[in-house]
Amino acid sequence: MVPTAAAEPRPCSVARTLEVVGEKWALLAVREVFLGNRRFDEMVRRTGAPRDTLAARLRTLVGAEILERRQYSEHPARFEYYLTDAGKDLYPVILTLRQWGDRHLANAAAPSPAFRHGCGETLFAKLVCDSCGEVIGPRGPAPVGDHASAGSPASSN
Repeated sequence: MVPTAAAEPRPCSVARTLEVVGEKWALLAVREVFLGNRRFDEMVRRTGAPRDTLAARLRTLVGAEILERRQYSEHPARFEYYLTDAGKDLYPVILTLRQWGDRHLANAAAPSPAFRHGCGETLFAKLVCDSCGEVIGPRGPAPVGDHASAGSPASSN
């Protein structure tokens, strides 16, 4: 019998990020804060999350410094959640997930909340090269440095 090599997961920021925000209720809690719903009861109502599950996700997001918890009432003690700079950096992720879902999983009976620009128009996510301004599609980026792999899909563009 030939021994099989142990699988080694590829270390990357995607995997590390998913450890923090890769669970449904975590991203829905972040979505709600972006939409202005900062209080626990409102988040439960708007996400449909079980209370204990949402409480655990909020603790994780606070611990990862994605959300900040601020007390707004002493008797009883009540808190609101605010995005930190790290949390605000998740905005394009939430926007892109909404856009993908609207395109591929649309449900006319339950439309997703739109994110609007100050001009009033609905926002759409686009990846753009900072250097030349070109819009980047799924075959645009190529891995570089130690992360490049001859067999990766991006290298076969």
